[in-house]
Amino acid sequence: MKKISVTIISLNEEDKIGKCLESLRDVADEVVVVDSFSTDSTKHICEEYGARFIEQKWLGYSEQKNLANDIATHDWILSIDADEVLSDELKKSILKIKENDDPVNYIFSFNRLNNYCGKWIHHSGFYPDRKIRIWNRNVGKWEGLVHETIEFSTKVKEIHLKGDLLHYSYSKPEDFEKQVFRFAEMRAQHYFDKGKKNATLLSIVSPIYFFIKHYFIRLGFLDGKEGFVMCWVSAKATKHKYLTLRKLKQNNNL
Repeated sequence: MKKISVTIISLNEEDKIGKCLESLRDVADEVVVVDSFSTDSTKHICEEYGARFIEQKWLGYSEQKNLANDIATHDWILSIDADEVLSDELKKSILKIKENDDPVNYIFSFNRLNNYCGKWIHHSGFYPDRKIRIWNRNVGKWEGLVHETIEFSTKVKEIHLKGDLLHYSYSKPEDFEKQVFRFAEMRAQHYFDKGKKNATLLSIVSPIYFFIKHYFIRLGFLDGKEGFVMCWVSAKATKHKYLTLRKLKQNNNL
């Protein structure tokens, strides 16, 4: 039977991590939590669930996750965030693949369903939100500063599992706005470091295109007022990204 180490990075997640850990009870052979020195009850909750709890100064998303993978006992990794929960159907799918001795180049993906202020968002470009989260650490590692992805050292075979990863991401509208604007600024810095140009034109065109694409083409209007708010705020964040890039260029006389 395949043994799986679940890896989580955390910082002050006392409100959500308990539900996450509860959903892992029948799936995980080990849970490793790499924490950035939480000041709330995160450590206590993790230890109550029997997780290995390691404190590490923040290294960045990819490096923090790679550290957790390195610490893990087993080669098969299930990476999950502290505000994510395995649905019952997804747990059954994972338990089924644990019965197989798969080659190291097999990777497993599933859909993530996002929750915005108590409402599940099924459109707006936020679903199915496919994620690769189970793989053998000998062939893949996290890379990237923003919206990190797993890069594989060999040709892989992806298997998509039934069931959703439930993402309890935004309990208040300001939580969503704060996060998308923070990611926008991080992406702007990434673009600047890569020498991307045309920030002025993109700050005008990209937000309009984003809203039309996600609210109309990707059926965001079917998500009600929550869909409108998410598409609108995300479009504003897109504009903020390019305005930030323009400011970075101006500050550096480029």
